[in-house]
Amino acid sequence: MFEDIPVDVSPMYEGERIRSANMFVELAGPKSIGAELVQVEEDVEDGKVEVIGPNLNMMKEGEIYPFGLLIEIKGEKLEKELEGVIERRTHELCNYVKGFMHLNQRDQIWCRVSKEAKDAGFELEHLGKSISILFKEEFPIIEAISIKIFTNKEDVETFLEKASTAYEERDARARELSDEDVDVFYGCVMCQSFAPTHTCVVTPDRTALCGAINWFDCRAAAKMDPDGPIFEIEKGEVLDEIKGEYVNVNTIMTDRSQGTVDRVYLHSVFGYPHTSCGCFEAVAFYIPELDGLGIVDRDFKGETPLGIPFSAMAGQCSGGKQVEGFAGLSLEYMRSPKFLQADGSYERVIWLPKAIKDSLIDFIPEELAEKIPTEEDANSIKEIRKFLRENNHPIMERLKAAKETIEESETATETVEEEYPADMEANPEIEGVPMAQVAYTPELSLPSSGGMKIIFKNAKIYAEKVIIKRK
Repeated sequence: MFEDIPVDVSPMYEGERIRSANMFVELAGPKSIGAELVQVEEDVEDGKVEVIGPNLNMMKEGEIYPFGLLIEIKGEKLEKELEGVIERRTHELCNYVKGFMHLNQRDQIWCRVSKEAKDAGFELEHLGKSISILFKEEFPIIEAISIKIFTNKEDVETFLEKASTAYEERDARARELSDEDVDVFYGCVMCQSFAPTHTCVVTPDRTALCGAINWFDCRAAAKMDPDGPIFEIEKGEVLDEIKGEYVNVNTIMTDRSQGTVDRVYLHSVFGYPHTSCGCFEAVAFYIPELDGLGIVDRDFKGETPLGIPFSAMAGQCSGGKQVEGFAGLSLEYMRSPKFLQADGSYERVIWLPKAIKDSLIDFIPEELAEKIPTEEDANSIKEIRKFLRENNHPIMERLKAAKETIEESETATETVEEEYPADMEANPEIEGVPMAQVAYTPELSLPSSGGMKIIFKNAKIYAEKVIIKRK
């Protein structure tokens, strides 16, 4: 089947990483442009593979090149609704080719070819032939398939425009539905070769983290392949509608993560945020100094207000980890009316790149649009605080309320000290003293006997009761 391919093609190579030291060339990625697109067409020449632009034998070792991958398919049972699902499998199937690494999706793809593959005689038409065979094996309803690979910058730019239009049409269709309109959500484990404990939960209001698969895509995929990586999750009992916690979702997460993750909030970065794979388009992150949220996408090249770039932040929360205060997400989810609704949605967002803000301007509440700074307005915590204050961002009221809560807590603590003097019996316990839940405390001082002062900075404190013991 793969006799003419000079490298092995097998699922055993999925997950292979090609480091820079072993890289012949890089295709697309953060330092270039690229995209992939699957389209259902009426007229497709089966098995045709075209490389438009320089092939590997014309490329210079260590360089980075633009890369476009157009996959046209034909079949009596194929529907346009299946394009996104089939397209997402490009990630998996390209990685079956030894010496070819494929990361991410849509216009975020990042590929590398190893030196060993190049030395073996591997060329881009071999990639096209391999995935043509794999797609027809994976999806028997594909009767004909042709591949076009672009490596000229001008051709990739034109192709990127075409692909972006197709992505927007898919996403717009999905916005017409909400979580309340359906009884079934979907789970996707397509990324488990890279993130073993991750299961992506897709709902009408929450597109997959990769941004490539929406609820309609999942429905079509589950019908086409009931035993595949995309499956139904009965919506079932709602534990918390605002946070987005469901009994059946928790059960699936527990089962699919081998017990590593047993609770998930679909619409919050706090408590039990959704796990993150590695293909997510953006990361929401908590900025404790201001009790707000920042958003950064993989296209942003600078440092975030936390002092680290997207790549470092992604490394902290990817791989299927559940890290409170961080959550991978799709840019399409930021257009959802349920976008981080448990955390305050856009009223809690206090920084994001200008490119994201411009692309979402029609979905950010009008009264907040000018109050959220970008990298052009502020970068440091001090600069952001100043901008928020000058533009009267709602987070300032939240900080003021938190400060008042702190002052009340300090007063309550002083009252407890007066009620329980130092000459009390040995080891008495005071129970039932309430402690306020403080979302954020820029500085919390608790007085104690003996002249000691304890200061908590940038702390979140949750307590059902306080027990005071005399030493």
